[in-house]
Amino acid sequence: MKPAHTLSRRALGLAALGIAALGIAPALHAQAPAGYPSRPVMLLVPTAAGGTTDIAARMLGVPLGAALGQTVVVDNKGGANGVIAAGAVKRAEPDGYTLLMQYSGYHVITPLVSKQAPQWEAKDFTPVANVLSAPQIVVVRADLPFKTMAELVAYAKAHPGKINYASSGNGSLQHATGAMLEQQAGIQLTHIPYKGTGPALQDLLGGQVDITFGTAPPFVPHIQSGKLRVLATTGKTRLPSLPDVPTTAEAGLPNLDATSWFAVFAPARTPKPIIDKLTAEIARIVSTPAFRQKAQEQGATADYLNPQQMDALVKSETARWTEVVKAAKIEAD
Repeated sequence: MKPAHTLSRRALGLAALGIAALGIAPALHAQAPAGYPSRPVMLLVPTAAGGTTDIAARMLGVPLGAALGQTVVVDNKGGANGVIAAGAVKRAEPDGYTLLMQYSGYHVITPLVSKQAPQWEAKDFTPVANVLSAPQIVVVRADLPFKTMAELVAYAKAHPGKINYASSGNGSLQHATGAMLEQQAGIQLTHIPYKGTGPALQDLLGGQVDITFGTAPPFVPHIQSGKLRVLATTGKTRLPSLPDVPTTAEAGLPNLDATSWFAVFAPARTPKPIIDKLTAEIARIVSTPAFRQKAQEQGATADYLNPQQMDALVKSETARWTEVVKAAKIEAD
C-alpha cells in the first residue's frame, strides 16, 4: 500500500477526469502558507454515503483536490446526529488538512437538543464556504383529503392531533420543521420519529404515517408516480425541479423556512490564509455551470457563501431554531 501522502498517477487521472466532467479550468491560488497543501486533505462527512451531505462532499472533493494539487479524501463518519464527525474535526489540528462537510440540521440543531452538555458548538469551527442549499418539501400521502397547505392547516385544526408526521429521529431537522409548522399554523400534529429518512419514507408509502419533510431527491420518483403529493417547498424560492409547487410563503406561511445547507468548516484557529485559499477555490468550483447543473439534479442549489456570510448565517439560524426547539421542548434520543 502506498503511503497516504503519496498522490498516485491513478488518483491524478481520476482528479483530471472529475475536473473535465465539471468543466473546470485551473485557477490562480489564493495566498497560503508555502507548501500548503503538501499531503491529502481529509473531508469528513457526518452521514452515511448517498445522502445530500455526502453528495455535496463528493461533488466538491475531486475538483477541489485537483485545484489544490492534492487528493481530497471524503471520509464518511455517520452517527450520533453528526457528533462523531464534528467531534473528530473539532479535535483535529487547525492546519487545513481536516475539514468538515457539515449539514445545517446537525450544525445548528444538534447542540440545541442534546440532553447533556453538547460535545461541540459552532464556535469550535471556522466557516470556510457554503456549497449547496436545499429547501425541504412538505410531502403527504396522495390519498389524504388535502391538496394544499391551506387545506392541510384547516383539516388539522378540525382534527387536532389526528394527523401525524414522520421524521428521521428525535431532535432532527424534520422534527423541528414539524414543530415550526405547528407553531406558525396554530395546529397540533403527532410526531413519529424514525431512525433515518429511508424508514420514514417507507412507512409514508405504506400508509402508516401521513406527512414528512425532507430534501426533494428521495421523494421525487414517488411524487411523479402519484403515490405521494408535495404541498410546498420550505425555501424562499420555488425549486427548479418542482416548478409548479408553491413555497410555504406563497401558501400563507411566510416564516416557515426550513432550508437545509451544506457547508465546509475547518477547526477553530485555522490560519486565515488557509481559509482564504480554500474558500477562493470553492467559490470558483461552485460557480461553474456544470456544478450548478449537478446541484439542480439533486434538488438543490449551488449556493456559495464566504466565511463571513456563513458566520452570520449560523448565528441567525441558531437564534431562529433555538426559539422553535425551546417552545416544542425537543430533545434528542
